[in-house]
Amino acid sequence: MKELLLILLIAVPLWALEYTISPSGNDDWPGTTAQPFRTLEHARDAIRHIKATDGLPSNGVTVWLRQGVYELNQSFELSELDSGTPEQRISYSAYPGEKVTLTGSRLLPPSSFAPVSKGHLLQRLPVKSRDQVRVCDLDALGIKDYGRLEQYGHALPVVPAPMELFVDRRVMTLARYPNDGYLLIGEVLDPGSIPRYSDYENIRGGTFRYTDDRHKRWLQAKEIWLQGTFMWGYADDHIKVAEIDTLAGTVRLASPHMYGIGTDKPYRHYYARNLLEELDQPGEYYIDRKNGLLYLWPPALKPETEIRVSMVEEPLIVLENVSFVDLKNLTVAMSRGMGIYLEGGENNLIAGCTLHALGTLGILMGQGARQTFPHITHEDYEGVPVSRDIGNLQGHIYKYTTWERNGGHDHRILSCDVFDTGCGGIYLSGGSKKNLILGNCSVENCRIHDYNRRNKFLWSAINVDGCGNRVAHNEIFNSEFQGIYVHGNDHLFEYNHIHHTALNSNDTSPWYMGRDPSDRGTVIRYNFFHHCGSPDREWTMGVYFDDGTCGALVEGNVFYKVGSYGTVYSNAGHDLLVRNNIFVQGYGPVLCLKSMWYDFGYELRSTYFDSGGIYHRRLKQLLDITQPPYSERYPELVDWMDLMSDGKTYVGMHPRRNRFDTNVIIGYGETYRLVGEHAQFDFGKNYQSSKDPGFIDPAALNFQLSDDSPVYRELPDLQKIPFEKIGLYSDVYRTVDPE
Repeated sequence: MKELLLILLIAVPLWALEYTISPSGNDDWPGTTAQPFRTLEHARDAIRHIKATDGLPSNGVTVWLRQGVYELNQSFELSELDSGTPEQRISYSAYPGEKVTLTGSRLLPPSSFAPVSKGHLLQRLPVKSRDQVRVCDLDALGIKDYGRLEQYGHALPVVPAPMELFVDRRVMTLARYPNDGYLLIGEVLDPGSIPRYSDYENIRGGTFRYTDDRHKRWLQAKEIWLQGTFMWGYADDHIKVAEIDTLAGTVRLASPHMYGIGTDKPYRHYYARNLLEELDQPGEYYIDRKNGLLYLWPPALKPETEIRVSMVEEPLIVLENVSFVDLKNLTVAMSRGMGIYLEGGENNLIAGCTLHALGTLGILMGQGARQTFPHITHEDYEGVPVSRDIGNLQGHIYKYTTWERNGGHDHRILSCDVFDTGCGGIYLSGGSKKNLILGNCSVENCRIHDYNRRNKFLWSAINVDGCGNRVAHNEIFNSEFQGIYVHGNDHLFEYNHIHHTALNSNDTSPWYMGRDPSDRGTVIRYNFFHHCGSPDREWTMGVYFDDGTCGALVEGNVFYKVGSYGTVYSNAGHDLLVRNNIFVQGYGPVLCLKSMWYDFGYELRSTYFDSGGIYHRRLKQLLDITQPPYSERYPELVDWMDLMSDGKTYVGMHPRRNRFDTNVIIGYGETYRLVGEHAQFDFGKNYQSSKDPGFIDPAALNFQLSDDSPVYRELPDLQKIPFEKIGLYSDVYRTVDPE
């Protein structure tokens, strides 16, 4: 076989620039349009052979994927051996006008689904479901790996999804109660152990009274899981039920939540899942893992219905230390793990791709981490970097803020759609925070929505770290939690359209950065935020600078109905400049700053500032703000950890050099809220009114000011915001209808 492959490869003319693969191809063929290869691996190996013998053709190589579904059993891997050059790029692309799907799933024939006939199972199903639900014997089809139902959530490692079900490529719902919304937690009898405060003795889950008698129906269920926020509105969790006591009306959890269990807040809630007893509407399913049976109330069940189950846990596409490679117009979908993993290398392009129905992330750029500490934890976290896995990435970067995740540089993610993912959309990295070396990586013109099917708070539409990366012209929407979550330096966020985020959570926001004053140089400009947060939540913010975040510019943005606790919010920040923005009808104050060390954080000052504290570690040990490159790039930060004349107060405890100037504020009941001794913001001239100041078309969400608006007379220095440029645009990969 190897000899035949060599003959075929030699037979390809050296001037040939293209190979073709097809689901109906054959790897014994020469890879032409008429006789395509069958697999991506064979096309990759053909290119390797060309490189090793005659070198790449002058115009590079294109691998065309013809229409169809490519079922992968493992990652398609590209390494340094598969790199192109700046002039000789290597492209893997869908053939023009054809739809190509790479999937880690397996097809189930509709004919394999039959009515439920066993009496004891019928009794467990809701009455209205018994004639509707169909069952498929997975074991009889040779499918025996159903994955693992595991705990995941805030401060826990990300784990692959268990087997999930897709009908006509839409994600179905593991049977749950209630079908929509949540159940409130009742009286807490035992909060359980609290790992957040190193409570590792007598490890136990919490116990609470349930508030809905539906729990009595679930006594035959063997493995019930609760998904929710059990104490704080940002800390999601997925926890197994140990026991339901119907006499006492209580639920006891099998393991602890990070913060224990609480009640009496609207965000202390959950829903129950993995319940055959609640399979009560089209699109819900349940897997009997012991007997290998899949139960489904199908939204459709015709001979042409496409029914799939996810199988592959590893990334579907891996690019490691590869450069000058393009992935174009591919759909990557229906798998238990992530879509694309990218580590190292330079100048790769992922363009026009659709990533959906994935168990974890759409695209991960840079390494993840394997936790080695044996408990759920926060400050006590320990772990090691790993490739091709997310793990406890968030815990590792919280502990090691200068961790260089090897994201590479000059990579572009362009005009992609990412949706129906388990734990976020795209994790962007690149460059060096410690050495302030720019990554020049970008996510541009992407539509990202419905990205928190499993993990919630820390897993945003776009997470960013490293140094000098760009997020531009994206549309982000439909999440109960974060929109963008940021670490690192000198990042640019511009022309993004972010809406309907942070909808059902607390202490969350569409844009967040926090707890590291050395994360500076951020620019947030020309973005449109609207319908973010909720008026019935205590703490939802718009642009959220948490716990000492410093050195950021918020300029030329438009905010409409954003934030209940500050459309722009800061905990003790320095060097924040908020100018030339338009704020309309927020749910709370337009601006809120807390001098946290003289307010709620008074007792935490030593925890942050003294030797061994969070700031001491991040500003003096992991890097040194008094030495280059930080002292040269950010001279205003040099004295942040210095003691003041009293010998006990640090300079960083006193917010300073914050300014709010030349902004337009319309329809706010409260404008500025400064809380705590030493809270500081300087205010220039701003325009404030309860009336429309001359917006072009507010009913259509066009908040551009007309040329004759009185605002320009009151604020002659106000610059016109390029509102028409915000959001998605048309290019060769995407067509956007003009409004």
